[in-house]
Amino acid sequence: MFDLPSLERALADTVYASKLTFLPVTGSTNSDAMAAAREGAPHGSVIFADEQTAGRGRGDHAWHSAAGQGLYVSVILRLPLPAAQLPWLPLAGGLAAAEAVRAASGLAVDLRWPNDLLLGPRKTGGILAEAQTDSGTLSFAVMGIGINVHQRSFDPNLATPGSSLDLESGRVIDRQQLLIALLESLEREGRALLQPGAGSAIAARLERASTWIRGREVEVHGPQGCAGVTEGLDPRGFLKVRTAEGLVHVQTGGIRAAAGTVPRY
Repeated sequence: MFDLPSLERALADTVYASKLTFLPVTGSTNSDAMAAAREGAPHGSVIFADEQTAGRGRGDHAWHSAAGQGLYVSVILRLPLPAAQLPWLPLAGGLAAAEAVRAASGLAVDLRWPNDLLLGPRKTGGILAEAQTDSGTLSFAVMGIGINVHQRSFDPNLATPGSSLDLESGRVIDRQQLLIALLESLEREGRALLQPGAGSAIAARLERASTWIRGREVEVHGPQGCAGVTEGLDPRGFLKVRTAEGLVHVQTGGIRAAAGTVPRY
């Protein structure tokens, strides 16, 4: 369980000070945070839970969130961003999560566009960014991040095999320290999003943090289903995939390694 007074002390000098809401059990922290944001909850409000009974990933995929086993957290962001920059939000969230995992466990995350946290071939976390805009400007966004920490077993039928920080590191990872590292990293990423050239900077960092962004043979699943080789991100944060028919700018959906390709880790 989390030590809430200690958390408040650790985050006293951050945007999250006195804005932490802990729920032992909830349906979905993202749903809770979206409702709170609509009611006026301020920038930096954090909702986190020990267990989710209806955890969500992108495309309303279920996210298994057993009690005491993972990190399930959603953060309300009120940043003066144009709607055109919203595709960069989950990518910035991925960078924040990868840095937090490294700080807490020493493990290097491979970021699979647009929202998956992989350790080798196994998925250990994901990002769900949801937003509301008004007249072309961001009103608020909710950055939801789920990370498997203590889980020891996973559904064998998952599209991408699952793993946890404990399994991959061989030791017990402190969820509280992971949460602190995540929130601190996310605050830095929020400031970086407001800087000129933020998209280019994120794209460059993602290329260093991901084996999926460039030169990877992939299959795209979703409305723009296709197969080809990744060629980086376009100026909007969308993934470029070179197919036999030409260049596709993938705006939505997910990617997997093309069948028969050699893994790159």
